[in-house]
Amino acid sequence: MSTPDTEKTLSVRDLRVRYGEREILHGISFDVPRGETLVILGGSGSGKSTLLRTLVGLQPATSGEVWIRGQDIAKLSEEDLDETRKKIGLSFQGGALFGSMTVGENVCLPLREHTQLEESTIQIIMRLKLEQVGLAGFENYMPSQLSGGMKKRAAVARAMAMDPEILFFDEPSAGLDPIIAAGIDNLILKLKKAFRMTIIVVTHELASAFLIADSMLLINKGDIVAHGSREEMEKSTHPRVRQFLDRVPEPEVAEEMDYLQMLTGEAPPRAL
Repeated sequence: MSTPDTEKTLSVRDLRVRYGEREILHGISFDVPRGETLVILGGSGSGKSTLLRTLVGLQPATSGEVWIRGQDIAKLSEEDLDETRKKIGLSFQGGALFGSMTVGENVCLPLREHTQLEESTIQIIMRLKLEQVGLAGFENYMPSQLSGGMKKRAAVARAMAMDPEILFFDEPSAGLDPIIAAGIDNLILKLKKAFRMTIIVVTHELASAFLIADSMLLINKGDIVAHGSREEMEKSTHPRVRQFLDRVPEPEVAEEMDYLQMLTGEAPPRAL
């Protein structure tokens, strides 16, 4: 059995995940130092969402180890896993706010479910968390009254309610316009600086990745292609890294674009 490195908030060793006969993650390993931000990059179907679900204990590993806070969560009982999850915050891609609850009630929910705090204390914490994400005074709003960016911020406030040691983000900029997305990126930077927490971000947004990351991990078809600093990734000559960073389409996609150009006599529109 591996011994966890106490300087690492998260350590993954030979992690494999299968859905039936199909193996999604093929024995991957990496570490995340305490207080750093790791950005996990990858295209659709790369396995990055499965990796995130496995890291937070929502998807069981087929084999391998996932060490968080000195414990291999792949080996924990459900009761012990629930205790570990209390120190993990997760901001879902769409926010996943409960539409029948106010913003304040959404943020209060983890505290009411997992602590014995007085209601007055819960209310104080809730207002503090909303203030930290720039939503002071919005506790009585319903999620339907919020913009997309505000919903993301409210989800972050809820994820932070239990003062997690490690905070996970699933596609934090997805569906947002560039200005609002930049605001979410700046919020992530502010949280890291203020609370010195370890942050794991799953995204395919390159602009966000290069702004917030201390290190990056590129996953493709269940394998780690590259893992390094922003500078190392930017200078990498690995073909798959260059394809992803330079936004070069797969051969079959390029052929379709060439065929379209031949039919129309015009160059097809390029993705922004």
